[in-house]
Amino acid sequence: MVAQDSVVTVTSMNDGIAPYLTNRPDTAVVPRGRIWAVSGIHVGVYTASLVILNEAWFAGYPQRTFHSFDDSKEWQQVDKIGHGWSSYNLSRISAMSWKWAGMSDKKAALVGSASGFGFLTVIEILDARSSKWGWSWSDIAANTLGTGLYLSQELAWKEQRIQLKFSFHPKSYEEQMLIDRTDDLYGSVWYEQMLKDYNSQTYWLSANLKSFFRQSKIPAWLNVSFGYGADGMYGGFDNTAKDEYGNVTFDRRDIPRVRQFYLAPDVDLTKIRTNKKWLRTTLFLLNAFKFPAPALMIDTRGQVRFHPIYF
Repeated sequence: MVAQDSVVTVTSMNDGIAPYLTNRPDTAVVPRGRIWAVSGIHVGVYTASLVILNEAWFAGYPQRTFHSFDDSKEWQQVDKIGHGWSSYNLSRISAMSWKWAGMSDKKAALVGSASGFGFLTVIEILDARSSKWGWSWSDIAANTLGTGLYLSQELAWKEQRIQLKFSFHPKSYEEQMLIDRTDDLYGSVWYEQMLKDYNSQTYWLSANLKSFFRQSKIPAWLNVSFGYGADGMYGGFDNTAKDEYGNVTFDRRDIPRVRQFYLAPDVDLTKIRTNKKWLRTTLFLLNAFKFPAPALMIDTRGQVRFHPIYF
């Protein structure tokens, strides 16, 4: 028999996120069945993810001893923000599952944050054993900031007023030289490109306006978002490549590497009210991605562009 104070009560919360326990005391009895189920899901998903990442990133390169690598100036730092997005959303989703299992809000936030950060640390260890990459302190810093963004808001506000989101738009490379180079760097299929093509990624800080202006008539779902991306990148540090003998095999320094900044409205999908548990959970998961909307872009060359729909 489960003690009465461990019975799960599903509530339809104001912020509309997936159904899980809220406002449980730290002394609450946690249902063992759900804890074991969530633990098993974490192990299974994390193991499968590491296998997939190993095939996509590490399998083609030899292993070596643990070593570090300073990649803080690579890819116009788009990859670093990607680390922050990953740690933020892994922590958020993990914490949601622990709340569903019966943990108090505070414990779930702490365990979820540790889980998300720990998973990315394992990936960093794989980097440190690969001849292609290495242990990156800037990656660890980005992971810390992403997890910190989630955890600090949970502890201070018990909600996520500012979220980290992601969008991806496949980029067409017209010149054969660039097609060959990007196929080698980023892969030729969309799911590899979504992971690797930093020219096609945009990361967003999306702030929920109603959360900051409670008494206003602003729709509860409306966010304003600030995006960052880059373009013209055909190498980590510059647009050149050399073979194992030091011979230049690719040189497109004529293509400028530019940073891009965006302003756009967004939708907080967790604020959409529904009585369907599966739909609330789906919206909670999809909220890691930026909602397609008009966007204004300015880049470091001073070019300004309006996109009627940008994703």
